[in-house]
Amino acid sequence: GLFLIVGREERGSKREGDTRQRSPGPGLEPEDYSLYTWLRAQPLHYQRHAQGFSGRPRYVKVFINPSSHKKEAVHIYRDSVAPLFKMADIRTDITVTDRKGHSLSVMKECKLDEYDGVVCVGGDGSVAELCHALVLRAQLDANSPEKPVRAVLPLGIIPAGSTDVVSCSVHGVRDPVTAALHIVLGHLQQVDMCSFSSNGQLVRYGFSAMFGFGGRSLARAEKKRWMSSSRRREYALVKTLARLRPEDCQLSFLSAKTSSSSLFGHRDQSKDQEQEPESEVEESWMTNQGLYLSISIMSIPCLSPHAPQGLAPNTSLDNGSASLIAVGNASRSEFIKHLKRYSSSSGQFSFPFVETHSVSAVKIRPRSLIGWSEEESDEEEYSRSTPIIQSEGASFPWNIDGELVEIANEVFIRVHPRLITLYGEEVDEAESTVSCSCI
Repeated sequence: GLFLIVGREERGSKREGDTRQRSPGPGLEPEDYSLYTWLRAQPLHYQRHAQGFSGRPRYVKVFINPSSHKKEAVHIYRDSVAPLFKMADIRTDITVTDRKGHSLSVMKECKLDEYDGVVCVGGDGSVAELCHALVLRAQLDANSPEKPVRAVLPLGIIPAGSTDVVSCSVHGVRDPVTAALHIVLGHLQQVDMCSFSSNGQLVRYGFSAMFGFGGRSLARAEKKRWMSSSRRREYALVKTLARLRPEDCQLSFLSAKTSSSSLFGHRDQSKDQEQEPESEVEESWMTNQGLYLSISIMSIPCLSPHAPQGLAPNTSLDNGSASLIAVGNASRSEFIKHLKRYSSSSGQFSFPFVETHSVSAVKIRPRSLIGWSEEESDEEEYSRSTPIIQSEGASFPWNIDGELVEIANEVFIRVHPRLITLYGEEVDEAESTVSCSCI
């Protein structure tokens, strides 16, 4: 018999009703529910064909964050994922996390050679923690404290968060059944990661970082954890836009080598095994200094329901480079126009105050220390064009993979090609034009 599952979507396509409020069950669209029902009705047929894929896992370590988004993670796994794993004869070792850093501590101690892969059921914060943990564990096992080591085990991501940026970027859609099938069938995709360090010390590994507007809005949102995620996000955006002002900093970057990687293409895997951009002494750093409203560095497209084409549509999962998006000082109305363009198909980079670069490394050095928490005082009025200068010791809010990180000094970001492997596939861009001769 023929066993065929087709579930590919073009990058940026947004399903109607992709809002987590789904009638058939947690995380299921009506059309996905039909497929899910068919699979459950024919377990032996499904199991026989799933076992035909040589790269599929047999035993996986599962981490479930019960507090992510609407606290649906446990239900999503139990109702949508566990039955598929059972039918595919995949054994699981489950840990339900109860605090931030729980999965990191478990990954440092557990015997990874017992597993074929790791699965995360949660939002972007849970995914970021596990990706960071997998690379740190690889460094520990290889006795390489200075140089990043490629993660040994692949990571499967079951989306259960509010935006699920990494899942959307690697699956093309925010759907737990699609994610589970990629794991069951053993579809593997190598993905670039970045290291973020300050004063020579590693801060963390991740996929994206925002400085300026993105960091300050997240800092405000974190102060309102008692609100729902949607209200908290709206509050932070409005409040930060109301007190919009630039950051005075020095921005330096190394352009990615277009000869070894294409912005939209794939790298040579044989060359990639040894290629790591260590020769920065021989490279020419480009340096600018001035006022910036926002600076973003992203090694993946960062697709989400709020940005269907991605926050960085000009990069891919494994091209060995990151997209640097620097938004210079502009009026509030022009900056809002720039932000609104992310929800449409294009045009967000067509403003004269926005510059983009394909980079392999970035340095951001603030030229004045900024106490972002002081902005909450209603007694102070701040100018949009004049940064606040605080006493030494104040820190800057960074948004790294949706997590708030406060750093007081220069931040160095380095792209590491194919540092981690995720269950999924590159989302290909569909043809931009379709011709029809029927009329």
